[in-house]
Amino acid sequence: MAELPVTDRTLDLSRSNGRFTISTLISTEDSNRGPYAQGDTAVYDTSQGNHLTHNNTFYLRTFGYNTVDVVPTYENYANTKISGECKKPRPTLADLHSFLKQETFHRHSPGYEPHRSDSFNEGGNDDAAIDGDKKPEGEPVRFGWVKGVMIRCMLNIWGVILYLRLPWITAQAGIALTWVIILMSVTVTTITGLSISAISTNGKVKSGGTYFLISRSLGPELGGSIGLIFAFANAVAVAMHTVGFAETVRDLLLEYDSTIVDPTNDIRIVGIITVTVLLGVSLAGMEWEAKAQVLFFIVIMISFVNYLVGTVIPASQEKQAKGFFSYRGDIFAQNFVPNWRGPDGSFFGLFSIFFPSATGILAGANISGDLKDPAVAIPKGTLMAIFWTTISYLVLSATIGSCVVRDASGNVNDTLTVDSMGCEGIACGLGWNFTECAQSQSCRYGLINHYQAMSMVSGFAPLITAGIFGATLSSALACLVSAPKVFQCLCKDQLYPAIGFFGKGYGKNNEPIRGYVLTYFIAVGFILIAELNAIAPIISNFFLCSYALINFSCFHASITNSPGWRPSFRYYSKWAALFGAVISVVIMFLLTWWAALIAIGIVVFLLGYVLYKKPVVNWGSSVQAGSYNMALNYSVGLNEVDDHIKNYRPQCLVLTGPPNFRPALVDFVGTFTKNVSLMICGNVLVGPCKQVLPELRLASKGHVKWLTKRKIKSFYTEVLAEDLRAGVQILMQASGLGRMKPNILVLGYKKNWQSAHPQTVEEYIGILHDAFDFKFGVCMMRMKEGLNVSRLMQAHMDPDALVAEQQASTLFQIVQDKKTIDIYWLFDDGGLTLLIPYLLSRKKRWGKCKIRVFVGGQINRMDEERKAIISLLSKFRLGFHEVHILPDINQKPRPEHVKRFEDLIAPFRLNDGFKDEAAVNEMRHGCPWKISDEEEAKNKAKSLRQVRMNEILLDFSRDAAIVFITLPIGRKGRCPSSLYMAWLETLSQDLRPPVVLVRGNQENVLTFYCQ
Repeated sequence: MAELPVTDRTLDLSRSNGRFTISTLISTEDSNRGPYAQGDTAVYDTSQGNHLTHNNTFYLRTFGYNTVDVVPTYENYANTKISGECKKPRPTLADLHSFLKQETFHRHSPGYEPHRSDSFNEGGNDDAAIDGDKKPEGEPVRFGWVKGVMIRCMLNIWGVILYLRLPWITAQAGIALTWVIILMSVTVTTITGLSISAISTNGKVKSGGTYFLISRSLGPELGGSIGLIFAFANAVAVAMHTVGFAETVRDLLLEYDSTIVDPTNDIRIVGIITVTVLLGVSLAGMEWEAKAQVLFFIVIMISFVNYLVGTVIPASQEKQAKGFFSYRGDIFAQNFVPNWRGPDGSFFGLFSIFFPSATGILAGANISGDLKDPAVAIPKGTLMAIFWTTISYLVLSATIGSCVVRDASGNVNDTLTVDSMGCEGIACGLGWNFTECAQSQSCRYGLINHYQAMSMVSGFAPLITAGIFGATLSSALACLVSAPKVFQCLCKDQLYPAIGFFGKGYGKNNEPIRGYVLTYFIAVGFILIAELNAIAPIISNFFLCSYALINFSCFHASITNSPGWRPSFRYYSKWAALFGAVISVVIMFLLTWWAALIAIGIVVFLLGYVLYKKPVVNWGSSVQAGSYNMALNYSVGLNEVDDHIKNYRPQCLVLTGPPNFRPALVDFVGTFTKNVSLMICGNVLVGPCKQVLPELRLASKGHVKWLTKRKIKSFYTEVLAEDLRAGVQILMQASGLGRMKPNILVLGYKKNWQSAHPQTVEEYIGILHDAFDFKFGVCMMRMKEGLNVSRLMQAHMDPDALVAEQQASTLFQIVQDKKTIDIYWLFDDGGLTLLIPYLLSRKKRWGKCKIRVFVGGQINRMDEERKAIISLLSKFRLGFHEVHILPDINQKPRPEHVKRFEDLIAPFRLNDGFKDEAAVNEMRHGCPWKISDEEEAKNKAKSLRQVRMNEILLDFSRDAAIVFITLPIGRKGRCPSSLYMAWLETLSQDLRPPVVLVRGNQENVLTFYCQ
């Protein structure tokens, strides 16, 4: 820890108001020993903003010496600041490691977000200051796990299927298979519930429900698509449940012959009135909505009790005529086995009918922003809701299957008489003869014929009708609340255009009133259709898509082994979650295959849109963790396989400096390495560490964003060094990972070498020598207008400003017409001089260019040499067919060009008069770039060759799109840097197109063998 000087200071405990007093845990006896004993307490003044000073003795008793380090606290990890508190922030590394200033020390404040009162607020009870039991004025309403999740989920799971279809399913499938259907459905929902529990306890859950859980786990791509269709499905589900309620009311009106207009319009009228009333309840606030849900829950529970009481009441004559005989073992035995009838009389047919009644487990998670503690409420409430609703389904199936026979006529005169002959069925032993209608399958009553069997069995039938009303209205209300809550979170994330308007919240609970109104109009639209049979399967499939992705989120987060995946809920299995994801997709196709295809198609379309837009969000998703795992595994796996020429890739370390300063160099390398090989933009920061470090920290992120905006697939790395050459040495040795290490050094031509300080030229040439020493290939690029545009750019330190600035356009961003790519393959460097142009020509912008290859040769063997080169190129399969032999490459250049070269090196001549080596070294002391007369004479032939090559280039390649030339090599210690730069200057001068000087490391990068 960083120590502070200990100063004797008398603590005035009478002035400790507003301070925390920390009592020592050391015994009094021990506290009187040693040089660190300063008293029994240390006082921390929270009323002072700048409390990190040399005189602060807050941690003296804790650690035995004074320190600016802080003990772990919640506030240092939270994203929002606790209002009304001023805690000691965590010091930066510089505060602990660098020199401690006496007065201006540590004026940082923690990286808190502004305290907001919207749905993304951290919540009332968790982050509230503990200053008493008084509830702050205007605090939003929060719900516990019972009212907020369990009751809400149970109401959404229960529906009209429970009352109207479960008895019929029991009659068709029998009690045994009905239980199998129930348990299969519950298995899927239970696995999903466990996955929800794991995800919701892996960090703080905010508003947004299912969308929030999926998007923060799998990323915005899948989360956004599911969030949109899930919100829409909930909006349409409001109409479905409302129409279910309206149809029940319509049936009651028909029973009493009291229709309003006609049966169809009655559904529309009752439905619109009902959904308008539900909207009013929702707009009244979450507190009123919760009270309404509790009322519905009580009604449903009363209807259950009413039904169970009815099963033990002795059956009347009318009920017996309808098939009810109270509990009997023979009825149970008959109904225990299946009796398939009708078009839906199959196991999976009945499963598809029942399964929607097991859904609804996301109702509690969908209002996660209105829960006191979502991490506790969602797992506990969801799993308890699944448990109790499963018990209710099993009990209902077993009890009604033990009381009611499958077929009954409903006619009280069908009692068994003495002269009755041929009576069949279990009712015969109970004094009733239903044989005639059973054989003709014309019975109107009985478990398999009468949907209102629960009403008939119950003690008081209107209470069952009230239960149906409660189940439909509660489900409609839950969906009416869920849809806007999920949609609001989606709107705030701005993943899709033109929906941000609906994200605004109102009131202390941040209610999405605009979302409520939108949901209302969607529901009204579908209520007016009054025919939802074709839409219902699509909605069920949307919910199943959500289940599948929630389970896959849990599996994917577990399988990636991310250290950030630490759910406090431990009772889940990644393999069970994977099974839940797969079985959810299977059930989608079992329910309605065409609806499954539509749902998946919509998800894929929305997924593709978000992938195309690439929203700038970072939620730490498991997809990011999975990408890291895959990259790590593949990178390590590459080490197990030796390199092969067939798999050679030009992996480039590009000395760009700040990438925005040399955009042409970045674009050139990015063009031929994109989706092919590695590219690393290197920047050497030269200067004292204290001056350079802030620049490195601030600008690095901006350069990466600049590359991303320019669509360059490259890494960016910076190093600190005493000089440029040392920094490049570090980059060449340390850049890359495993087999993915650079093997080519790409740099720009030093255009100002004649006017620059000679030491910088010496350093520049030294970089080339270092590259060859490290077995690197070298690629040097020269453009007539130069590469460095820093004089036109502002050296932005702010990353956002760096990305926002207008990017320079370069030649490599323009489509090249039918020009030529000229390759001067003068020396065999292993084939790199051919490979880079080949990769460039594969890109769309350069695809129309014709490639010409120029090689040196003898005038009397031109045809033979040309055929040999063409044969070699054909074996390489590069597609280069135009080959030119340069027989006059060794001719003497023009005198005026020779004179120009001599004038070029004249300022760098030593003019030693061919003195011995010792005398030359003494004259050149401190000026190693000077050219001695002997060196000039020994390299004269090579110098004249560069002059002659420039003449050839001007003759043949003046109008080319780009020119590649084999880079000449100056022998280390025998060719001064100024002479070598004069060669490069002479070779490439006066050329309009970009000139790329390439030299491989003299090892093969092309092969014509298969192995």
